[in-house]
Amino acid sequence: MAQSQQIDPTLASLGRVRQSVAQVIVGQNSVVDDLLIALLAGGHCLLEGVPGLGKTLLMRTLGVALDLPFGRIQFTPDLMPADIVGSELLVEGDDGRRFEFQPGPVFHSLLLADEINRTPPRTQAALLEAMGEGSVTWGGKRHELPQPFFVMATQNPLEQAGTYPLPEAQLDRFLLQVRMDYPSFDAEVEILERTTGAKTSAAEPVMDKDAVLLARSLVREVPISSELVRYAAQLIRATRPECETAPSAVREWVRWGAGPRAGQALIVCAKARAILNGRLSVTLADLHAVAPSVLRHRLILNYHAQTEHHGADDVVDDLLTALPEPADPLPSVVDGSSQ
Repeated sequence: MAQSQQIDPTLASLGRVRQSVAQVIVGQNSVVDDLLIALLAGGHCLLEGVPGLGKTLLMRTLGVALDLPFGRIQFTPDLMPADIVGSELLVEGDDGRRFEFQPGPVFHSLLLADEINRTPPRTQAALLEAMGEGSVTWGGKRHELPQPFFVMATQNPLEQAGTYPLPEAQLDRFLLQVRMDYPSFDAEVEILERTTGAKTSAAEPVMDKDAVLLARSLVREVPISSELVRYAAQLIRATRPECETAPSAVREWVRWGAGPRAGQALIVCAKARAILNGRLSVTLADLHAVAPSVLRHRLILNYHAQTEHHGADDVVDDLLTALPEPADPLPSVVDGSSQ
């Protein structure tokens, strides 16, 4: 575990990030937490929500709070891979003309890929490759993306005409799929009061690139008990209909369950949630809290589930209820001291 003089300021900074974002974004605390979890865990996030909920503002505000460069790509049917990753231009120099790579908008630490399902698969694949590799290859030369690098891609769940849905294998590239719902009545009143007057709220930078990278490194060092690791494995295996421990909801509604990558995501996101909440150990509550966002895009439901209007979240709820909880969910040693 990193030195204690680094841990306490980092945990405090993450709390201030939440407060800074809350000055602008109202009523979406769980969404903000899920984005921070994905960022700290080193993955990317697929956000689903209807237009007008403030998804762009949320990502831009997060960039201000973390003091990281923010970029946005509006995906359209005519968007080409070069519009995302960049291209080579002919430039005039002292040594004559030469081709020089001009980076595209993907070269931002925080990238909003707006309505990713509105662009053809070839362009989608260009972004997903950059997400997976952390770099862009052009003309045989590798160009590293800035670190940290975090993509939040959005999808409109209402309009499907003229869209190119992401295949299941590409959906699995996203660490979390987060759903952004309408705010509560009180939150909506506060939004109207904040945004229709002369005074506006603004976030303040409370972290920087080095602090974010340090927080990422701390996530991997958070201990988790062997009992919770086994529980995570049992949970993932129970999403597969052929597994003998699968509950009735899985057997009736799921065509294909989650793979081992889902188990990895479950554990690392639980670690990130523990750090975000100022703790240095994973609890069963952490696993339960991140399970819906980890699993909802990794479960392929059958026709029977669709006709009865059952979704992946219904399956996850049934799983968490049916699976026996571990007897001793806490690690015995955390940061060298007994708990």
